[in-house]
Amino acid sequence: MTTLKQQLQEDLTAAIKARDELRTSTIRLTLSAVTAEEKAGKTERELDDAEVLKVIAREAKKRREAAEAFEQAGRTESAAQERAEGEVLAHYLPKQLSDEELTAIVAEAVAASGATGPQGMGAVMKLVKPKVDGLAEGGRVAAAVKAALQP
Repeated sequence: MTTLKQQLQEDLTAAIKARDELRTSTIRLTLSAVTAEEKAGKTERELDDAEVLKVIAREAKKRREAAEAFEQAGRTESAAQERAEGEVLAHYLPKQLSDEELTAIVAEAVAASGATGPQGMGAVMKLVKPKVDGLAEGGRVAAAVKAALQP
């Protein structure tokens, strides 16, 4: 069975052969981030698939944030490039929860915790986080919890 890192390396080779510059540069940067993560700390280690997924998610988030910043600065070409790179990375990430699915999970957690108002946010987040880890971005989750706790 191939690991996620091996899959990235195979896809990089295929992208180079296909002369797909977007995929080549995006995967190359992501593999660099994985390697940097492996070498970080006192001892070098091999990342498992879950850790590689976290690196890919972090890289995808960087692309989203950069696209928004470019969009606000009126640089639509650069924003489009960042979005395209984000789509390449999205291929490796688990499918994100829809707004409806996220709202349902949050509502269930609010009911289970009995929390009300903004002070209940921590208790609800504690219940929601394990269920949505890797399937929804933290900001989206926090916004959904905040909305559910509004009187």
